[in-house]
Amino acid sequence: MTSVASPKSVLFVCNMNQIRSPMAEFLARDLFGERIYAQSAGIYKGDEDGFMQAVMAERGIDVSAHEPETIQELEDHFVDLVITLTQQAHDACVDFFKDEAVDIEFWETINPSITMGRREQVLGAYRETREQLEKRIKKRFG
Repeated sequence: MTSVASPKSVLFVCNMNQIRSPMAEFLARDLFGERIYAQSAGIYKGDEDGFMQAVMAERGIDVSAHEPETIQELEDHFVDLVITLTQQAHDACVDFFKDEAVDIEFWETINPSITMGRREQVLGAYRETREQLEKRIKKRFG
C-alpha cells in the first residue's frame, strides 16, 4: 500500500451505496471536486433513499443522478484512496483491492436508516451523518 496524503481520486464504500457512501461522494465533489475525483460504491446494491436526497438538497447538492452500484460494477476502480464507512465494507475492500496499490482508510460512520420515530427525527439522524461525513472530508482533504 502507498501513502496518499493528497489523493487525486477517492472511492467511498459502504454496505448498500444508498446513504453514507453517496453522501460522502457528493460532499467531496462539492467541497473538493476541482482537485479530487470522487465516486462511491457498495458491497451490495441498494435503492435510492429519499431521506438522503432530502438532506443533501438542504445543502444545495443534487444527488438525483446517483444510481447505487457495487464495487464489482465500477467501470474504474483504480483509485488512490478507498475510504470504507462500515466494518463490513472495510473487510470486503481489503479483499477486493488486495492486489492493487491503494490506501484503504476506515471511517466508522453512523447508519441513519436504523433511526425510528417521526419524519423529523429520522431526518435529524440523516443530517447528523451528513455533518459527520462533511467534517471528516474537510479534515482529510482540506
